[in-house]
Amino acid sequence: MKNRVTGIGGLFFKSEDPKGTKEWYKKHLGFNTDDYGATFWWKDQQGKSCSTQWSAFKKTTDYFEPSKKDFMFNYRVENLVELLAELKKEGVTIVGEMQEFEYGKFGWILDNEGNKIELWEPIDAAFQ
Repeated sequence: MKNRVTGIGGLFFKSEDPKGTKEWYKKHLGFNTDDYGATFWWKDQQGKSCSTQWSAFKKTTDYFEPSKKDFMFNYRVENLVELLAELKKEGVTIVGEMQEFEYGKFGWILDNEGNKIELWEPIDAAFQ
């Protein structure tokens, strides 16, 4: 398999006050926030538009489970189906079932320390 992770798709973290946190980042750091957080746009080496998501979640979210951490990384990948199969063969813990949306495919794994990692095969055009 040629490429596995191709970039950072997002940074997700728990917050006591997600709305206030988004407003703070908008006011003080100029983030263009919405209900989901902020989307950063950039170009890959081929000049294709790509996105990275920044999102504050409620402190009580169970989205990061089974990890006990207050954060979760989302990595951009190519060919998620093949990658998940390879990772499973390598003994990596797969969490749940792959999901597919108009903006891409998602799968979840645990790293060696039990951190949940979200893998995303993006369709960036869905956000434009």
